[in-house]
Amino acid sequence: MRYKLFLTLLLAVNTLLFSQNDLKGKITNAQDGTPVFSANIYFPELEKGTMSDLNGEFIFKNLPEGKYKLVISSIGYSSLTKEVIIPEDYLVLSLNPSAIEMEEVMVSTPFHQLQSENVMKVERESISELNRKGAVSLSDGITQIAGVESLTTGVGIGKPVIRGLSSNRVLVYTQGIRLENQQYGDEHGLGISSKGIGSVEVIKGPASLLYGSDAIGGVLYLNPERYASSNSTNAGAEFDYFSNTRGYQGSLVAKTSGEKFKFLARGSYAAHSDYKAGNEQRVTNTRFNEKDLKTGVGLQLEKYRADLRYNFNRSEIGIPEEIGAQTTDKNPLLPYQEIDNHVLSLDNRFFLKSSSIDMKLGYQFNDRKEFEEHHEEEEEDHEEESHTEAEEAPALEMHLKTFNYNIKYNFPDLGNFETIAGVQGMHQTNENFGEEILIPDARTTDIGAFATTHYHLKNWDFQGGLRFDRRHIETDSFSTETNESIAALDRDFNSVNGAFGLKYHYEQKIIARLNLASGFRAPNLSELTSDGSHSGANRYEIGNPELKNEQNFQVDLALEWRNQHFEAYFNAFDNSVKDYIFLKPEGELINEDPVYKYVQGNANLYGGEIGIHIHPHPLDWLHLESSFEMVRGKLTNGEDLPLIPANSLTNTFRVEFQKGKIFTDKYAFVRLKNVFEQNNPGLFETRTAAYGLLGAGFGGSLKLEASKLEISASANNILDRSYISHLSRLKPDAIQNIGRNIMLSVSWSI
Repeated sequence: MRYKLFLTLLLAVNTLLFSQNDLKGKITNAQDGTPVFSANIYFPELEKGTMSDLNGEFIFKNLPEGKYKLVISSIGYSSLTKEVIIPEDYLVLSLNPSAIEMEEVMVSTPFHQLQSENVMKVERESISELNRKGAVSLSDGITQIAGVESLTTGVGIGKPVIRGLSSNRVLVYTQGIRLENQQYGDEHGLGISSKGIGSVEVIKGPASLLYGSDAIGGVLYLNPERYASSNSTNAGAEFDYFSNTRGYQGSLVAKTSGEKFKFLARGSYAAHSDYKAGNEQRVTNTRFNEKDLKTGVGLQLEKYRADLRYNFNRSEIGIPEEIGAQTTDKNPLLPYQEIDNHVLSLDNRFFLKSSSIDMKLGYQFNDRKEFEEHHEEEEEDHEEESHTEAEEAPALEMHLKTFNYNIKYNFPDLGNFETIAGVQGMHQTNENFGEEILIPDARTTDIGAFATTHYHLKNWDFQGGLRFDRRHIETDSFSTETNESIAALDRDFNSVNGAFGLKYHYEQKIIARLNLASGFRAPNLSELTSDGSHSGANRYEIGNPELKNEQNFQVDLALEWRNQHFEAYFNAFDNSVKDYIFLKPEGELINEDPVYKYVQGNANLYGGEIGIHIHPHPLDWLHLESSFEMVRGKLTNGEDLPLIPANSLTNTFRVEFQKGKIFTDKYAFVRLKNVFEQNNPGLFETRTAAYGLLGAGFGGSLKLEASKLEISASANNILDRSYISHLSRLKPDAIQNIGRNIMLSVSWSI
């Protein structure tokens, strides 16, 4: 019934007449009044944008009546936001020249503000910028953001780690809905290609007020690429080559937009061989390949806007176990994962006279298969057996189906108050089809209700809210590998959470933020019910059906100071987690795998980030950046938490030249990342030695009549250092991380 309802809502298109409200305006330089060419003018709520022409002029057509936030940004100028009441005849807006990089609107926060206006600190990076720095994958790229690391199994599998918390404690959003793809597992990757993702936003700290369960560590919010500007058609091709893995990645995209309809389609393919470590050995079965399709259809009517998106991703990922065959083959060996991920989302917005209703609906289907060796084969045959020789039936096969909804009502502004209230939830089913059962057939139902408000004064902003959540988990009984019967489970998890934050700003030169927030996480199916060998994790896991909610409370302080020559920031946090869930070794073996059981204890994490950015005026092309990040995590009994990243210091020297006769947007950088010793390992971990990684890159754009060609090259671990990251799941086997890698990229757009 719920799927019929979703389909009905999907097909129900509002038949209202189109608006005839047009908006014209001009963007000028505040210092001399000259026009600003190629400025971005964007309505975040309408998802409608344009650019200024040579005279600084712009025009929007068919805008709905009401009050909307308009964002203007341009390279070399401070970004500007302005409330605009439609209809409006003509706007003249002035931008102040600035060496500070232009800001973007934060989509992951409720009120769609620039970062400097947000009460909550949010980090944002464009995917193009992360790719410039040589990212092999999306999970690799996000490690360039301060406070974010990646829990890796080779280069094909990575999980975001935000201030020491990972897996189900970090919520991932894509296409405006929460991603559900059995993400509890350390060896389960994101399942999303970076191609077709416009930018990534990171909320560091509990965000349960906005997102419910699983956001106690933070949120990784992936924004899909935008449609073409109104009344335009674009196409493009991208190609990347990676020297270390002999890997390649290609992508084709086409976009077109009119006044009412928009469309885009992108197809991508990537393939990588086993990566080579600093000791010149290739790590057997770290190879992977990925097929990805993204498409979208947008509609804009007078009182209604819709964005329908679909993403299909198929990944074949080898599961490394030991150093073996040294080849550059790209077909995974046994054991390996084959994962199909379908994400369908519909983002609706209904515009009322002085308010609006947002309704996001989503359906996901995740098909996860794991193939293993033939048990009757001789050991020497295993190394060379590729997935083409695998048994027809996978050893493990799970189908996860999820229906999401998120409905918000944006109240009319009352003076300086902006208020939003809403309900969120999901219904999820997990079914097993393989011979092995890691977690049982189950049904999960979530529902949450929340309200948040923002109060604005001249130099002060305040934001707060409350939320109630209920999660119901029901499972079937099943038999384990040792023929033990596991009883069915039927449990409810409830939680009430709140958040309060304040921001003080003085002429955008000094910004101080203080945020207090609580969050919760209901235990997942693996923690509650698992009882079996996990080939991807090389251990036998035993769940605990008596686990309680994790409940946390975090204090976050952020300070920023900036002028035309210099920027500095200081972020500190203290995160107390009650009933923290973790795996504890039992000191025994089952089927030759070490046994781990899920237990609970109170924990505390603390640390932060500090950094500077020097861009001396008038040498605006010169940038010196330095950042230090640290986090510590302990149980209240004094034991250290596992999987806590080591402290690190990153220094970057960067130059940028926007103008040129032949090449424009030229840049070059040199980066040195020093990772310190991790002398505080968890119960079943060992210490990790310090290491330093040198990287560099350059690139630029070439204008060819109606097309644009972008070329870039970057190199990571230039000195080919041998090292092991503390967050590598291959660390217990003393397997090193990736060595020198050179990435060459070409992008052509018309």
